[in-house]
Amino acid sequence: MSPRIEDIPLEEFDLSLAGMRIMNPDLVSRVQDSMWLHGQLQPVVAREHEGKYQILDGFKRVYVAMDLMIKTLQCQVLDIDLQQAKLLILSYNRPHQSMEVWEEAMVLEDLLKTHDLSQQSLSTLTGYSRSWVSRRLSLIGKIDEEVASEIRMGVITSSQARALIKLPRGNQIDLARVIVDLGLSSRQSDRLVDAFLKAEDEDQQRRDILNHPEQILWDYVTDLPEDPNDARLSSYGNDLMISIMKFLQPARTLFLRIGDPPNQNVK
Repeated sequence: MSPRIEDIPLEEFDLSLAGMRIMNPDLVSRVQDSMWLHGQLQPVVAREHEGKYQILDGFKRVYVAMDLMIKTLQCQVLDIDLQQAKLLILSYNRPHQSMEVWEEAMVLEDLLKTHDLSQQSLSTLTGYSRSWVSRRLSLIGKIDEEVASEIRMGVITSSQARALIKLPRGNQIDLARVIVDLGLSSRQSDRLVDAFLKAEDEDQQRRDILNHPEQILWDYVTDLPEDPNDARLSSYGNDLMISIMKFLQPARTLFLRIGDPPNQNVK
């Protein structure tokens, strides 16, 4: 049966494959803005499954439609089995690279376990190299379950997670909470993790890094580069960036002085 386009009521959609995608609130918000202004621009993709329509592509559009109280969505309905459906989740997002590496890893792991496929079979079916498949599966093996759950919920970003996998599983969730609470960038997350790994013992890890991560981060504030101009910014943007960097240098010194313990030799 060839694919067909239908208007499907929201209550008939099956979102059981949503666990293979990361819930990114920012992206959902962008889709909501677009659908509020322009309506649905392209159909969601689903397959018929147990009397419902199992979504393969367009999860964010379904979530937004629920929020906007839209009753139906245009849907491209495919006649495929579950294994083909999961492979299509990868292929639909391939041209515009909209899937994060962790999402690709979750789909591959599910195919490996649920459908008893080898890494070589996954490579053949997806059209990617075996090393591409292996690298993504290794990510899943290195991540703590609790951290993985936070990644799926969009609490921890993929860039933050890449820093966390350098840690033993037992230490990942503690550093993850610090990284999320402070909203650290990829580079800052790497710095914090590297400092944690270099700590002499568990006491130093907890005392200096988990309890006072700001001191580690401030230590990386350096002098202005010889040419601080960024070609991607306007002249106003560059002036603003330089002003902020100049402000940070004395602020760093003041911050560290305030945070220094009192001199024990002073009577």
